[in-house]
Amino acid sequence: MDTVTSVPLLCRLDEIPDGGATAVDAPLPGGEESLILLRQGDRVCGYLNVCPHAGRRLDYAPGKFLLKDGMLICAVHGASFSQADGLCIAGPCRGEHLRQVAVQVADGAVHLDAGV
Repeated sequence: MDTVTSVPLLCRLDEIPDGGATAVDAPLPGGEESLILLRQGDRVCGYLNVCPHAGRRLDYAPGKFLLKDGMLICAVHGASFSQADGLCIAGPCRGEHLRQVAVQVADGAVHLDAGV
């Protein structure tokens, strides 16, 4: 069995704007969670859509995120997270990380990584 087809499809790569982000619901151990998918070319990073500061979603409207200069900004309290590694570099949770969720891109589709 093909490993990629045995893990949940999150979305098509072209559904995420290059240099942008989207939110998707994903089945994770413990239940369904909202994920942030950030795209740079063919590379996609996934994070739980939860700010470590107050446990609130980071989007200002469903699936809409504030992105500026390589930063993902929490719409509630303004915490700024590096898109590359999820580290908070400014705001009330400085030094904390977004919880990364492993994803993989294959054949133009984004899937949860088989190890999740």
